[in-house]
Amino acid sequence: MSTEPQSRPAGLPHAVFLQRVADEPATSPEVRLGQGAFLTLRFVDLLAPDREPPTPDVFRYQWAATERYCAELDGEGTEASHLSCIVRAAGEAHRTNDIHLVGPALFAYAMYLEQESHFEEAEDALQTMINIGAGRLPASDAISVWMRLGRVRRKLTDFDRANTAYAEAGRLAAAVGDHRSVLLSRIGHCNVVHYRGNLAEAETAWRAVLADTRGTAFRDVEAQAEHGLGNILERRGQAYEGAPHLWRAYGLYEEDETQQLRTLNDLGLLLLAIGDVAGAEQALMEVVRREQLADNLTNAKIELMNCASFRRDRVSFERWRERALDQIDAAPPNIRADYHLKTGIGLARFGNYSRAEQELRRALDIATAHGLHEFVFKIERIRGGLQECGAPEEIESTPSESVIGATEALREVSASLAALSS
Repeated sequence: MSTEPQSRPAGLPHAVFLQRVADEPATSPEVRLGQGAFLTLRFVDLLAPDREPPTPDVFRYQWAATERYCAELDGEGTEASHLSCIVRAAGEAHRTNDIHLVGPALFAYAMYLEQESHFEEAEDALQTMINIGAGRLPASDAISVWMRLGRVRRKLTDFDRANTAYAEAGRLAAAVGDHRSVLLSRIGHCNVVHYRGNLAEAETAWRAVLADTRGTAFRDVEAQAEHGLGNILERRGQAYEGAPHLWRAYGLYEEDETQQLRTLNDLGLLLLAIGDVAGAEQALMEVVRREQLADNLTNAKIELMNCASFRRDRVSFERWRERALDQIDAAPPNIRADYHLKTGIGLARFGNYSRAEQELRRALDIATAHGLHEFVFKIERIRGGLQECGAPEEIESTPSESVIGATEALREVSASLAALSS
């Protein structure tokens, strides 16, 4: 761990958890859980090395008060359980003078918050772990928390600070000879460059990481490099070259089904983009058959809906639209925006321009409200040419044999997908 704790942000520490009051009724479980998180992390702050240690009586009082509040949250679900675990771990860490005890509980809570798309709160929990553990956590824990902090900051589009976190993880990993984590920190940097939109630099960075992982024992890291390179090539208009990289990533993720299915989803998107609708549907149907995670499952259903409208199959389009709609209210903003965007495109393909315009407006409202700038640009461009959605796409006039036959590698991907779904 870096020997110095991070400077504390100005204002009330952990106030981000109190922001829930602005979004929910004061008596709602979300608000009470936010208040519980605020109290819990203020209690954890007592363990920080840069503050005067509390007297035993003060510590016991705050411990009892925080534990009592968290006990009142019992039955409020997973978050309440995380808070209770943190309070118990912090109490034991103080009693035994072993800061290692609180790290896993804080890290697990941060991961939960990230999964729930509470990214600012996740950042706060991770920063708390860094501040209290400065110079005292095992190197492996320190590397993990800096890596996760980089990921959360990237999701917040705080790219400069995300790079700082990834660089710190890499520095710590290099200091202890952890070559795998050094490579993972570089992958973090690749993702930052990718999401910043510098596609040429991202491709160069992905290729460099891939070259350094091939022939090593780090198959999972090689998989991430193949996955990242495949996606960046698709975004750069080189989908035919990108598809084999995605398929290799699928094979390398042999012990991680979650990542395998995310890769298949990306491969389905790529294949649809080049007009191989059959291949896209094979990849996406495999995701629907095996996936348990809600966001990736919903994404696959949305794309199968898109495939159906691409083929002008109205019955399949409506079936997949209804199946995707079942989970859309609980989906994150980017997936909700994508659902309404693809629904609008599909309705326009079937000539229902009035309803298509309504769906695109809903997509635009969601994207604008949540700062999804790439979606905003895409939606506005499509709204400007909505009538063109009803015309056959240029790619649809290309025989599927010539699309699939463009490269030997792409033929192999298509054959492998057919075998996978048989």
